[in-house]
Amino acid sequence: MSVTDRFAPDDVRRLVTDLTAAAGASRDDAAILADALVDADLHGTSTHGVSRLAIYVRRIQRGLVDPRAELGIEKRRPAVLAVDAAGGLGQVQAVKTLELLVPLAREFGTASATIRRSQHFGSLSYYCNRAAARDMVLLAMTNCEPAMSPAGACEAFFGTNPVAASFPSGRGFPVRIDLATSLVARGNIIAAHKAGRPIPEGWALDPEGEPTTDAAAALAGTVLAMAGHKGAALAMMVELFSGVLSGAAVGNEIGSMYKHLDRPQDVGHFFCLMDVAALMEPDQLRRRVDRMIDRVKACRRRPGVDEILIPGELEHRKAEENRRRGIPIGPETVEELRTLCGEYGIGFELKPVSQE
Repeated sequence: MSVTDRFAPDDVRRLVTDLTAAAGASRDDAAILADALVDADLHGTSTHGVSRLAIYVRRIQRGLVDPRAELGIEKRRPAVLAVDAAGGLGQVQAVKTLELLVPLAREFGTASATIRRSQHFGSLSYYCNRAAARDMVLLAMTNCEPAMSPAGACEAFFGTNPVAASFPSGRGFPVRIDLATSLVARGNIIAAHKAGRPIPEGWALDPEGEPTTDAAAALAGTVLAMAGHKGAALAMMVELFSGVLSGAAVGNEIGSMYKHLDRPQDVGHFFCLMDVAALMEPDQLRRRVDRMIDRVKACRRRPGVDEILIPGELEHRKAEENRRRGIPIGPETVEELRTLCGEYGIGFELKPVSQE
């Protein structure tokens, strides 16, 4: 199986739905997870795509994730929710929380939620883009299993702690800001390790605090924060919103998805949803966003730069290409899917898309 093999998104979505349902989720919830994973692959974020399904299923099998968990509301104000994900699938519980926030934001202009007892829940921009498609803006954050050291330390404490928001535009894609507070997402190092590749210099430290290009040493050590102490401070802000404020685990209390197969992760998330119509007409916002895009693209370019790209533009182009050609899935992930199909008695019928 070549690493360049591509598969029809709908076929992958059906298979992931079947496997998740076989692992115990309802068909509706399985479809939510499948859509989130395939969306990540479509947009080129394969580190948060179908490659994660196998570990989710293994954690379900060990009783560490409850695929039928009921979302709980622990505290409620008119437009503020304290949500308990109850150990359920992170993507599923996050989508359900967002759906609870939408009518509240329509009524009050803005609505917020903290979520505790959750899991790794994939790409933040998946939720932000869902909001943008409804003329809303979602500011989203999550803490993660420890991977990054505080400024001056060489011990992993913070996760890569991403923050994201998407703004509607008239360009066929939202302006999509989705960034880890680490120099790179830890998923990139995991992918390099699975593929047996080195990582670039400057990404990470080994367990002794020394720079390394060895992906295994980096996973045992720490990812570096973006922008030095500023990135570490931003990671702390995300930790405060997502972990401390929600009542979830904090810092190195969070369980590792891959290493700790004996306890839940207890990840925390923070959502703040704003209804654009509370501030201006949605069409007016799109026009203003488009004008800003035009002005940004008209800036004088540095030597060797052919085009100034807007955040989310490259991912949009990748998604368009991947819808036409199929999403690329590595051989390791294909074999994991085949193994899961064997375990659950599901026929493995995923065929590569012809590239002729």
